[in-house]
Amino acid sequence: MKAPDLRLDGKVAVVTGASSGIGTATAEAMGAAGAKVVLVGRDEGRLRAAAERVPEHLVLPLDVTSDEAPAAVVARTLDAFGRLDVLVHSAALFEPIPFEEMPTESLDRQWRTNVRAPLLITQAALPHLAAGSSVVFVSSIAGHVGFQSSTAYCATKGALELAARAIALELSPRGIRVNVVAPGNTKTPMNEELRTTTDYEAVCNAQTPAGRFGEPEEIAAAILFLASEAASYVHGASLLVDGGWTAR
Repeated sequence: MKAPDLRLDGKVAVVTGASSGIGTATAEAMGAAGAKVVLVGRDEGRLRAAAERVPEHLVLPLDVTSDEAPAAVVARTLDAFGRLDVLVHSAALFEPIPFEEMPTESLDRQWRTNVRAPLLITQAALPHLAAGSSVVFVSSIAGHVGFQSSTAYCATKGALELAARAIALELSPRGIRVNVVAPGNTKTPMNEELRTTTDYEAVCNAQTPAGRFGEPEEIAAAILFLASEAASYVHGASLLVDGGWTAR
């Protein structure tokens, strides 16, 4: 038997949150693996900068939380490339606030970005996902363990974990694989302020068996695996890429 590889030749991949961090690294990895990539995000300038490293691409600047986003993402992808094979939901919002002070608006914003948007975009794409397609949700170790001042973020990432499993049960019989990558502490713009203005990184490193933060490219490699035929028998899984954080 020939060992499966990580190539995505002939595939079309949509990556949300592609303007920075894990999303950018994932778009680059998908492109390097041979996929045509639709880069989705709010910052058009950063999207175009990221797209320079993706051979065949479409830049799609929009807010994934808008009511129009699900239909727009699918329609623009089909118009550009005629098919849709891989969905990677990397767009996320993290607003660290103590629970006692957490405003309803922050909870709602994180829910709309971290849960509502990926679910509705996946739902809109379903009529166009054939057998062999793959959906990868990007969760977090915060969907597995609790963190202080992160109640809303933990709640939304935990919801995403279980939603992905439920969707996998429905879509697996159709040959559509649904999985989750749960990154640990990773160097991205989302936590840059915490890393540069506090001892957050040093504290996290001390608590991480690997002794360091992850790089976006390391998370992208796991996402590429789940999107590829190398993961053909992986359904409803959550792949922790966290330097051993949750193994403690």
